[in-house]
Amino acid sequence: MRQSRQTVNFRKNFYEKSLWELQKLVVGIDEVGRGCVAGPLVTAAAILPLGRTNRMLRDSKVMTLGERLKAFEWIQRNCLYQVGIIHNRLIDQVNIYQATLLGMKKALVNILPYCPSTPGAILVDAMPLKLQDTGIMGIPVYSFPRGETKSSSIAAASIVAKVTRDRLMEKYAHLFPGYELEQHKGYCTKSHQAAIKTQQDSLIHRKTFLGAFLDKGEDDDAPQQQTLC
Repeated sequence: MRQSRQTVNFRKNFYEKSLWELQKLVVGIDEVGRGCVAGPLVTAAAILPLGRTNRMLRDSKVMTLGERLKAFEWIQRNCLYQVGIIHNRLIDQVNIYQATLLGMKKALVNILPYCPSTPGAILVDAMPLKLQDTGIMGIPVYSFPRGETKSSSIAAASIVAKVTRDRLMEKYAHLFPGYELEQHKGYCTKSHQAAIKTQQDSLIHRKTFLGAFLDKGEDDDAPQQQTLC
């Protein structure tokens, strides 16, 4: 398997366009929820139809809710996609880095049975995904930072992961009231910190995250939420 971490600039959808000319599909993979102190990590894998993309496909974190839902509807109608969900307890057991890799592999394994042909490449946002311990190690993997801005396939995966996780956290909000999970989706906001200090943590909180995040104090909250999501 060829593993490459791209460091040079290239035009958006360079890999998609190159492989579409060869009638090859491309898998994009991304995650949402790495920086949360509550809830699961959600990864997603997405495959665009040959030769088709949409200007709506962007980094999910910079989109409004309406934009994400509209883009997600397009993905549902036109793309293949699957998710890999990693429980907060597993995150505590193996650490967030390993949990992210595991979630990406899970999403990839989930989508491949629905793929009509072997993909020409797997594109990953930032994480150096290695597949030596799987039966699909022959597919080239390319990882590069800010992948959602360079690949519509990764952007689609980002949107799927974000919508899926937000909906999960909204359901958790009914099961674990008082934390305002429907608002902050598990990130360590000031209101979330106050709720944890008042009610203590719940079954869906990441134990290994709580001390480090709460010890930093409220002033450090906004940068953490922005850089780790």
